[in-house]
Amino acid sequence: MNLPSQLEELQEEIRGHAADYGLDFFKVVFEILDYQQLNEVAAYEGFPTRYPHWRFGMAFEQLAKGYAYGLQKIYELVINNDPCYAYLLRANNLVDQKLVMSHVYGHSDFFKNNYWFSETNRKMMDTIANHGTRVQNYVDRHGQEVVERFLDSCLSLEHLIDQHSPFIAREEKHPADEDSDIPAPPAKFRSKEYMDRYVNPPEILAQQQEREQEREKKKMLPETPERDVLHFLLEHAPLEKWQRDILDMVRDEAYYFAPQAMTKIMNEGWATYWHSVIMTEKMVTDSEILDYADHHSGTLGVRPGVLNPYKIGLELFRHIEDRWNKGRFGKEYDECTDIAQKRIWNRDLNQGREKIMQVRKIYNDVTFIDEFFTEEFCEEQNLFTYSFDRNSGQYVITDRDFKKVKEKLLFQIANQGLPYIFVENGNYENRGELYLSHRHEGMDLRIDHAKDTLANIQKVWSRPVHLETIVQGRRRVLTHDGEKHSERLIA
Repeated sequence: MNLPSQLEELQEEIRGHAADYGLDFFKVVFEILDYQQLNEVAAYEGFPTRYPHWRFGMAFEQLAKGYAYGLQKIYELVINNDPCYAYLLRANNLVDQKLVMSHVYGHSDFFKNNYWFSETNRKMMDTIANHGTRVQNYVDRHGQEVVERFLDSCLSLEHLIDQHSPFIAREEKHPADEDSDIPAPPAKFRSKEYMDRYVNPPEILAQQQEREQEREKKKMLPETPERDVLHFLLEHAPLEKWQRDILDMVRDEAYYFAPQAMTKIMNEGWATYWHSVIMTEKMVTDSEILDYADHHSGTLGVRPGVLNPYKIGLELFRHIEDRWNKGRFGKEYDECTDIAQKRIWNRDLNQGREKIMQVRKIYNDVTFIDEFFTEEFCEEQNLFTYSFDRNSGQYVITDRDFKKVKEKLLFQIANQGLPYIFVENGNYENRGELYLSHRHEGMDLRIDHAKDTLANIQKVWSRPVHLETIVQGRRRVLTHDGEKHSERLIA
């Protein structure tokens, strides 16, 4: 769909400003939609064509009601693709369209240059449309209920991947290496041919062969714990061809979306930083300044108990820029114990813009926060930890200590706040059962969620599935055998 001529001119102007500032982005294709069309695309996570599933319908209903009741409004929707597709809401006024376009060019620059997006599929728009066609073919062939039921199980497991897997270099197996996995024949003593049946009795050799085969059966699978549970299921679960294909699609899409979850704070902070720069320095007019300020401040609004990635990302990028402009880094600054001197420290290095360009290239949210979330930043932003006080029935501040604030923030964003689950053994007790382990990070699993997940893994694995975890300080194994759940304590 072509943009109106006025928006086309604005896009070209904003594109020029973004390039002049040093942003390096994919070609951006804007489409303008009404609120219902935009909600439909947003329900599909930005892709106009996807496989049929009820969860997209639920997402649409939630978005539609939120818009109708004035609780939410989608201002921008942009896809990591080459070209980069973005959507504008037809009802937005001109200043909002400028803001959204500027924001989108920030996102496109981040998608193209951030290391954690470097292994993503840049033609995902076509791939996801292809996924939709394949799933629909399976629905036509096997029936809506059968396919949807299996798809439900797969989607409930979509986070059981290893986000870092695309960046781990692994040695390829050569044919010679694969041959080494084949059980060696039983050892035979050298002898003359006529003596061979006495020196190497056939029945003894057969027993040795049997024992060797038994050892191979008991060999750990995988040899080391595997975090990519979906990959293990793809390789070893007894699936039909169409089921394997659907699981592979779900895993493929999970890896595509993973970097967006890993860089949510940085990505939104970066786009907000650049829409702020482009709008205030180049695009906003005198008559638009109040509307711009109102909508920009709304983007940065903070609600109790909710982490706003736009706010913390923007402020941290600005903090880094200020530090590197003034030279507030390095050995001399770190070793300075004069608080008053640190407050007025300014070496006029003006390296801030160069530094944030470098930061947006190599960090993800965890390393970003770990590296640049300083005590000064914590104090500037007046950050603290809080908890619910049962006596007063209210949330209260529990700590302003920088280390505890940073620790809680890192804990909240590491692995998207999800538990670390590993495949320990795909042939548990030599019965073909699946044994998983939970790496306990100080917080117990929600047992109801864990049981639902086990049940869905069991549907894919087709044999009993076990999960080792810690509940209230005691090590337990949760099991689902296909019919019922059970639980046992272990030493």
